[in-house]
Amino acid sequence: MDAPETRYVAVGDADVAYQVVGDGPLDLLYCYGLGGHIEHWWQAPLPAEFLKRLASFSRLLFFDRRGIGASDGVPRNAMPTWEEWTEDLGAVLDAAGSERAAILASLDAGPIAMLFAAMHPERVSALVLLNTCARWMQADDYPFGMTADGVDALVEMIRSGWGTQAWALLGVPSAADDPEFVEVVARVLRASATPRTAAAQYNYIFRSDVRQALALIQAPTLVLSVSESPFVPIEHGRYLADHIDGATFVQLPGGDIGPTRVFSLVADEVAEFLTGVRPAVEIERILTTVLFTDIVGSTERAASLGDAGWRAVLDNHDRSVREQIRRFRGQEINTTGDGFVVSFDGPARAIRCAQSVLKATQGIGIELRAGLHTGECEVRGDDLGGLAVHIAARVAALAAPGEVLVSEMVKALVTGSGIEFADAGERELKGVPGTWKLFAIDG
Repeated sequence: MDAPETRYVAVGDADVAYQVVGDGPLDLLYCYGLGGHIEHWWQAPLPAEFLKRLASFSRLLFFDRRGIGASDGVPRNAMPTWEEWTEDLGAVLDAAGSERAAILASLDAGPIAMLFAAMHPERVSALVLLNTCARWMQADDYPFGMTADGVDALVEMIRSGWGTQAWALLGVPSAADDPEFVEVVARVLRASATPRTAAAQYNYIFRSDVRQALALIQAPTLVLSVSESPFVPIEHGRYLADHIDGATFVQLPGGDIGPTRVFSLVADEVAEFLTGVRPAVEIERILTTVLFTDIVGSTERAASLGDAGWRAVLDNHDRSVREQIRRFRGQEINTTGDGFVVSFDGPARAIRCAQSVLKATQGIGIELRAGLHTGECEVRGDDLGGLAVHIAARVAALAAPGEVLVSEMVKALVTGSGIEFADAGERELKGVPGTWKLFAIDG
């Protein structure tokens, strides 16, 4: 699915950017918080996949509210009122020809959606609140949330750290081993707002309180909250569910409030809540290069070193291999105890990664072998399946210590890359029909 066209609707003197994608039977308006950008999300695989999932069962409408991303900015010293921000929602619905829609709202967009649902119940068919709250600060009757000093400190952190990888990682802690994805998130933050603009908006947002709207919400409501976020403690979500009539509460794992793999669970929950049907796991087929690595003589080494010694070797091995996987932009699929299964969208990088892995692990006193094959694989969540995976495993099993062995398909795809091969003959692969021509990487 290509990124849809960005359109604009006038709200007062401002232009608000929005997009429409999908042609499902229900309209779904997605309102996200400061830190998003309507066009940049399509350039990031996980956020784009989330948008595609939402559009698979709906006509998805989403937008940058005033002050965010592609929409007109707002003065730092004159923020819109919350009621004025709700006008953005109504304007987008009108521009898209939607009389009534379900609303999904996350983070600091949540209060806007709650107010809109309370003010315009005839336009909201359902409400989904994701990692959000009606009030951010503590009060006598609201014991969780930030203190006034805590708000001041956090606003200063935003002013000094907004758009950096360190700040981005706070919202996607599960991506600590994926610096490239963290940089994608940081890039979207920078596109969404400047540091001082973000700090000014959050200084205003954190001091808001829309709890009076909760009792007026008539739409069926689902509240989703991750269990470990320091920014939006789960108690905020439970409070919403307790104070919105008939609301359903669902706890999600981890602490990611940004668009990581937990958002596949979000899409499932939203789809089931709005349609009554939880989506079946789709089997996606892709062409990819699969790399298997294996420690030579691992059983004998483990026996000679003992459990503690072998554990130390494995820890060093895992650290070295993962460093090379990141360097060559591979995706770790699985570990086999003494080896790795990795996928690459480019076979040349897969080969160079294998060479670097073998070289890097020599320094820790172990020897590896590696095998690669390029073929069609089934994507099932974070896992890969299919014959191509089995072929890569069988190729690796035939490699000599210190050798990188590849199938003929891999060799054909890297013609002109400068990588040299030595003919390793035709071999039978256990459990795979026919004979297969294999090649060893020369040098």
